[in-house]
Amino acid sequence: QVQLVESGGGLVQAGGSLRLSCVASGNIPSSNVMAWYRQPQGKQRVMVAMITSGGVTDYMRDVKGRFTISRDKGKEALYLQMNSLKPEDTAVYSCHTIIRGIDVWGPGTQVTVSS
Repeated sequence: QVQLVESGGGLVQAGGSLRLSCVASGNIPSSNVMAWYRQPQGKQRVMVAMITSGGVTDYMRDVKGRFTISRDKGKEALYLQMNSLKPEDTAVYSCHTIIRGIDVWGPGTQVTVSS
């Protein structure tokens, strides 16, 4: 059973940057899609960005041009570079994949952007 753990969250001023990491305890099938989600306090969780095994990416409209998702298969790691952060980006960020038809989530890391 693969486990995911995120890191890199914290408090940053608007306009600043953070780089989130997600590391898997075991092998993630190379064909799997991996994604970052976020859940602001009191709101529903939404997908922020995703990446395929071939490196194809997609982003929610609100973060296009500011966030970059990347994947290191050798390190079994997923990253989210977040630039030009806004207070609206404040949320718990979680990484996600599907293995053998089952959703696998990390516990999340808090990102707080002050104005």
